[in-house]
Amino acid sequence: MGKEKIKYALVTGGSRGIGRAVCIQLAKDLDYTLLINYNSNKDAAEETLAIVKEVGGSGEIIQFNVTNSEGVKTKLEQWHEDHKDAVIEVLVNNAGIKKDGLFMWMPKEDWSSVINTSLDGFYNVTNALIQKLLTNRYGRIINIVSVSGLKGTPGQTNYSAAKSAVIGATKALAQEVAKRKITVNAVAPGFIETDMTEDLEESELKKMIPVNRFGKPEEVAHVVSFLASDKTSYITGEVININGGIYS
Repeated sequence: MGKEKIKYALVTGGSRGIGRAVCIQLAKDLDYTLLINYNSNKDAAEETLAIVKEVGGSGEIIQFNVTNSEGVKTKLEQWHEDHKDAVIEVLVNNAGIKKDGLFMWMPKEDWSSVINTSLDGFYNVTNALIQKLLTNRYGRIINIVSVSGLKGTPGQTNYSAAKSAVIGATKALAQEVAKRKITVNAVAPGFIETDMTEDLEESELKKMIPVNRFGKPEEVAHVVSFLASDKTSYITGEVININGGIYS
């Protein structure tokens, strides 16, 4: 019998917000070493890692920009070279940005950068790992999407398009890889208290939300952690809404 491999969970955009909450929850609930991806904010990633260790988990940080396909590939290949005794079993595609504005005034750059981060980011990271997951014959891919990708949100045509596309990709890929015990699911948060929503008018917006408040990152993280576990082998191709009833 070969030596038991060290099992990792990779979270893209894991340094802050929902990504950070997911890293912490996975460290608490499951027996995975965390691989915390960040793009530019190394301090925030180190902070997330410190909290992961505080709650009894272990992990390391890895820098790459999800939009750079060559960079992602090179970094992950190098990581596998350096970690011959490791296997990434869980992938949480969380990295995303928003550049809101009315479509009629939206510069091409604001369209492209949002699409590239969510949609190309999904492709670049998942594609770099999918063969290893298939060889491993086990895996959990969880894509963080948004209520905007389901109902469309005015002022977010770019973000709604990006997240909607990832939902379609989730459903298709789920069917391709199911026989190898790999599940692919999406989690669609509504308004969650993070850096991304801090400039929103919470007192006004919460009137639209049946539970009358914004959600907390931990409330998203619990669902991600459940989907990352081995309890969910019969759930795949699903989109789970976490939005306080705003779109139900």
